[in-house]
Amino acid sequence: MKTRKIWANLGVEDLERTTEFYTQIGFQPNGVSKELTSFLVGDDNFIIHFFLKEILKSNTKIELTDPKQGNEIIFTLSAESKEEVNQWQEAVKSAGGTIISEAEEFGKGYYGFVFSDPDEHKFNLFYM
Repeated sequence: MKTRKIWANLGVEDLERTTEFYTQIGFQPNGVSKELTSFLVGDDNFIIHFFLKEILKSNTKIELTDPKQGNEIIFTLSAESKEEVNQWQEAVKSAGGTIISEAEEFGKGYYGFVFSDPDEHKFNLFYM
């Protein structure tokens, strides 16, 4: 068997707020409907669909985790420089995201920060 593609599906409360947030931080829009907003991320155009929580839960029959209480996954985004990390941090703040840990050196040769979107989905952004 061969998997043709992989993408992520996350549950959100407000499609308009989610669309505005990810557009402001530079994700490439991939479509929007009454049920979801979608973005392409990175050089390989990884797809992240943000479904209304009730739609995602209904379609999958899976109980969704409350991202305020914990995480099933933390996405990692890469930057090309420390300056770009700092630019991302400012963009996330301006778009209404929450900075969980400010940009800093961590480990040998790593510089980055952690943030959450308005629905508490966590992202790690770093330069190495």
